[in-house]
Amino acid sequence: MSRHETASERVATNRPQVWSLSAVPGRIEHMIEALAGPGAGEVDALTASHLLASIQASRQIEHAEAARQLDLAAQWADLHPPESIHDAAAFTVPGSEHEELIAGEGAPLVAEFCLAELGTVLGCSTTTAKKLVGHALELRHRLPRLWAQVHTGRVPAWGARAVAEVTIHTTPSLTVAAAAFVDAQVAAVAGRVGPAQLDRLVAEAITRFDLADAHPAADPEDGYLHVDPRHATIDTQDVHFAGTMRMEAELDIADALDRALTHGAALRKALGSDESLATRRAKALGDLARTQTALDLAGAGTEPQRLPAAREVVLHAHFDASMDGRATVFAPTGRMEEGQRLVLLDQVQSWCADSRTKITVKPVIDLNADLSTPAYEIPDRLREQVTLRDRTCVFPWCTRPARRGDVDHVVEFGHEAEAEGRAQPGPTATSNLACLCRFHHRLKTHTAWRYRMTAPAVFEWTSPHGHRYRRDRHGTTAIDPPDPPDPPGIPRPRRP
Repeated sequence: MSRHETASERVATNRPQVWSLSAVPGRIEHMIEALAGPGAGEVDALTASHLLASIQASRQIEHAEAARQLDLAAQWADLHPPESIHDAAAFTVPGSEHEELIAGEGAPLVAEFCLAELGTVLGCSTTTAKKLVGHALELRHRLPRLWAQVHTGRVPAWGARAVAEVTIHTTPSLTVAAAAFVDAQVAAVAGRVGPAQLDRLVAEAITRFDLADAHPAADPEDGYLHVDPRHATIDTQDVHFAGTMRMEAELDIADALDRALTHGAALRKALGSDESLATRRAKALGDLARTQTALDLAGAGTEPQRLPAAREVVLHAHFDASMDGRATVFAPTGRMEEGQRLVLLDQVQSWCADSRTKITVKPVIDLNADLSTPAYEIPDRLREQVTLRDRTCVFPWCTRPARRGDVDHVVEFGHEAEAEGRAQPGPTATSNLACLCRFHHRLKTHTAWRYRMTAPAVFEWTSPHGHRYRRDRHGTTAIDPPDPPDPPGIPRPRRP
């Protein structure tokens, strides 16, 4: 780009460009050339205009590839319709694969286990892959105008997916006609709608197509059905190092929560607290959650035993400890299973200092010991050891807590081995047990997915398509062979 270009030339260069999916590969090559810019060492050529054009081209590549991923995700669903579950007898086996509706009414069903392979290739969880395919099918089959705009570059994929997420999960569910109404309205403004506007559109569709009549929560006397915005959401995955979590809520005005928090904060200050107003309001909310049994702040002579019972909250915190003479010395930081995050010892001590807090200290379990039992059933101590060792489901990129899942025999337990005088092929031992969430336990049992333990807490998975992954305490690493062959029996894709 020349230093002497005119302002009109720069404007023409930076105009948004429209592209079609069929032209994506060539278009991407052109944009990559634009990104390459001047050769190495030509620092003087890196003008401000060139940098702006380069970052614009980079964003266009991002949008083009996101649209292409949506299209490929839909094609993956085409390859795995319910008909791809070949063995009809499998439907009678508990836990076997079934078809699943992951988008709205009118979208095709998908064989559920195919989502795991897609997720591992993308380096994400099965749940995330399921959402991607669901959005792609929702857009292609129920929001076709928006789908077309994504593939011409008028609407970014992330914006279209946000609309699809709402139309999939709206209550009451949108019919095909109601979804088409939302599609027409959103496409008319090229997807430029905010969350509030989208909620109003969905509410209008529910009213226009009389969907509220079939919804028991709707009031038939209401002339206009509004999407209920009330919610209380706690982000348990994003835990601060101080042991706190973020909460977002939308309540009725009549609930007067703000007044209760203001009163609780003022009461703490009157009792001598020198904490900030924000901290005092947060603690007041915690008091409400515990039915105000953490402290008797009013102090009106109420006896502790007359207070209502607090709600029980179970937290699993693990700290390294050593002996200093006769005293036990705990490490300043530990690990909390909830959220898989670090927690400070001081923070845990402050929680335990509250009144009426029940503390349970369990015996130390050596995670390096090889425990075993001759029986098939897993005893509690062995189950706890494997849970603490694995922490989460050991399937690639799965983050579901181990404590909520199953403990699986990596090599199948031989129930007839003892009677037949054979050595047990799959012993109930630390070296042959792993934590799997229920979905991935079913996947391992009923599909060609296989895994083995190559070292303590180190697992190597092989997918039906030959992709391989290593899962250990540090996460998942792909160890794919080049160009894995397709397995036999993959059905031809259906046409949308």
